[in-house]
Amino acid sequence: MTGKSAFITLEGIEGAGKSTCMALVARLLEQAGRPPLQTREPGGTPLGEALRELLLGHRHEGMADDTELLLMFAARAEHLQNRILPALEAGRWVLCDRFTDATYAYQGGGRGIDLGRIEVLEQWVQRGFRPHLTLLLDLPAEVGLERAGRRSAPDRFEKETLDFFRRVRETYLDLARKQPERFRVIDAALSLEEVGTQVSRVIRDFLEAWS
Repeated sequence: MTGKSAFITLEGIEGAGKSTCMALVARLLEQAGRPPLQTREPGGTPLGEALRELLLGHRHEGMADDTELLLMFAARAEHLQNRILPALEAGRWVLCDRFTDATYAYQGGGRGIDLGRIEVLEQWVQRGFRPHLTLLLDLPAEVGLERAGRRSAPDRFEKETLDFFRRVRETYLDLARKQPERFRVIDAALSLEEVGTQVSRVIRDFLEAWS
């Protein structure tokens, strides 16, 4: 890759405030002279957005877990090759709402798919590529679902049980414990101002270390 580009991801269960934090991180990067390409998963490309509609919509309620997993990685392969990697190679920073950690959390922790199978797909599609920094917006599943229920009608994932989201959260936290060099855990149960302070500190520290 040319330049000193970086790939930053935001992760967390529903209601954690990723959209608000995405906007804050983008603003902080712009102020630092590194306006990011903002994108999301599943999605980020025309094909990825079509797959997102299949994955989050309600037309395929009985979708097999393996189908869901493979569609996630199909969207990711397209996203990487046609958007994320070209931007990074051009020296641009990339900011993404969810990435492969979400697959470990939702399809692994939530659905119960063996993490080793996900790891095989990760290696096949990404060839060792991972984010340089991941902000995990963490809060109890009960709080996240209550917040999410106030904002819009639930998508196919948001209709899952509380136990499902507890497993998702625990898997996220386990990933963060195993990869402390990449993850920064943000207490998203606090006030918006306090969350913003945590996020700003993480981004400031990262910018200083990355320069």
